[in-house]
Amino acid sequence: MAMKIRLARGGSKKRPFYRIVAADSRMPRDGRYVEKLGTYNPLLAKDAEDRVVMNMERVQYWLGEGAQPTDRISRFLEAAGVLPKKDRANLKKGTPGKAAQDRVEEKAAKAAAAAEAAAEAAAAPAVEEAPVVEEAPVEEAATEETATE
Repeated sequence: MAMKIRLARGGSKKRPFYRIVAADSRMPRDGRYVEKLGTYNPLLAKDAEDRVVMNMERVQYWLGEGAQPTDRISRFLEAAGVLPKKDRANLKKGTPGKAAQDRVEEKAAKAAAAAEAAAEAAAAPAVEEAPVVEEAPVEEAATEETATE
């Protein structure tokens, strides 16, 4: 029988509350368990002492019997000083998501276009540029009229 120390969800919709239980790994998450070892209330503040409550003597007993804690429970036990801390490498933690990367690229493209336009405006005198801008729409309008006829 493979035992696990895991969370069994209780509470109502959108208001989670968990029992920390020792259960057979083949049983459903909220189903039959061997012993209740504590509670976890994620709605409380992280520094609240009632957020995670565990009966450490019984937890130690089940760990001695070969029960495997889940990731969340092992983090609780590491925080309590029962288990040694594991090195976890979250290599993607600092990298922005795809949407954020797209926004950065778009912003960089706009900044480059604005800088290019500013460089062109600085290179050519403003007096010469004004007539060129006025002539271009007139030519376009003439070509549109001939295309429609």
